[in-house]
Amino acid sequence: MGESKVGMEFKGKKVLVVGLGKSGRAAALFLRRQGAQVTVSDIRSAEQLGKDIPALIEEGISVEAGGHGLLTFRRQDLIVVSPGVPLDTPELVQVKKFGLPIIGELELASQLLKGKILAITGSNGKTTTTTLCGEILQAAKLPVNVGGNIGVPVIALVEESRSDDWSVLEVSSFQLETADTFHPNIAVILNITPDHLDRHGSFENYAAAKERIFANQTAEDSLVLNADDDAASRAAVRAKSRIFWFSRKRAVRQGAFVYEGAVVYRASEQAAPEFILKLDEIPLKGEHNVENVLAAVCAARLAGVPAETIRAAVAAFKAVEHRLEFVAEIVGISYYNDSKATNVDAAMKAIASFPGGIHLILGGKDKNSDYSLLRPLLEQRVKAVYAIGSAAEKITSQIHGVVQVVSAETMEQAVALAADAADAGDTVLLAPACSSFDQFENYEHRGRVFKELVMARREAGVWQSA
Repeated sequence: MGESKVGMEFKGKKVLVVGLGKSGRAAALFLRRQGAQVTVSDIRSAEQLGKDIPALIEEGISVEAGGHGLLTFRRQDLIVVSPGVPLDTPELVQVKKFGLPIIGELELASQLLKGKILAITGSNGKTTTTTLCGEILQAAKLPVNVGGNIGVPVIALVEESRSDDWSVLEVSSFQLETADTFHPNIAVILNITPDHLDRHGSFENYAAAKERIFANQTAEDSLVLNADDDAASRAAVRAKSRIFWFSRKRAVRQGAFVYEGAVVYRASEQAAPEFILKLDEIPLKGEHNVENVLAAVCAARLAGVPAETIRAAVAAFKAVEHRLEFVAEIVGISYYNDSKATNVDAAMKAIASFPGGIHLILGGKDKNSDYSLLRPLLEQRVKAVYAIGSAAEKITSQIHGVVQVVSAETMEQAVALAADAADAGDTVLLAPACSSFDQFENYEHRGRVFKELVMARREAGVWQSA
């Protein structure tokens, strides 16, 4: 390959990839294919990394497991940091002083990616909106690749990308932290509510990381913002791009909004609103999903997709796995998997999607969250909370007295206790408001375990112990 924008040819260069998650592994394999001398460093043990190590060694990649060696970091020409690795990792802080270039996987990939970029961030709704945007663009017969913080790492899209492609990317605050030249043609901020405060330190730092999505945009680019979200709408004053709004609550100057039971789109202040689809044609539960559809409508119209194509694609859309996903109905009790509700705001949106009769499974690894924000919704709609994981004690202390809290410890106990307590017409909802890393590999693993437990009860004919 020719000279890349990161200022070097990779052939023969020493590159260290820090963190062997999905994107780290993809970056290491990509760089090796470009002829780099690649080393991967991860704090997890060789046993924890399992089958990844032999696969990398077979490709000629060196692996440092069980901790980071400062010498390993200093002997490199370039360091690529995976999203899950904090930038205050001591070895990274040290080598930064020596002037070694340190970039993230998103930054590396976006510099090499051909075609146009539609990037979506937000505290909640990213995956649903990204998936929906991808399906709308595909329905319009546009060449599209979907990846990022969802499924396929951005670096894995590079080699197949073409100049007429759209890359639809879900991007997280962790990815944006290390993005310096990332430049989407269309950027979307769905919302900014407290999340990952254990990593970012403050809400201000977290919001600033989200805003990096539009830092390199120009007047030729478009930025889509949620007019109903204070932190997202405040970002407008710092943008150089054309701003389009979406709102569930009021008409906007240009963008998408709800009007007389329908989603409409206005291309400019002078343009008449254009009908897209009726609200009752949206197949997803919850007001938050109306917002996701509004954002996707804005992005798709800006990408040139006709209204009728958008309407058909939205109407045909199925809920994404682990996002308010219907699992089963057993003796009149409905089970929903919202394992992706990894923060308090997402859990609130999930609870608000049901009128009442909820048996709620909460807990996991705390992210310095305030669970007392759940109290009004718990009082209105939830019959009982089943607290699991390392955050259970904190959750119990912050919601005590509003609703019955049952200490369940594990997912298996929580499902069994909730199923036994629920009546016909009730809902058992997994919306944990926490990350999964105390008991599970990730939120997908947690969601799969929940679904397997529900289906096992159905197949065994175990409905209720009473």
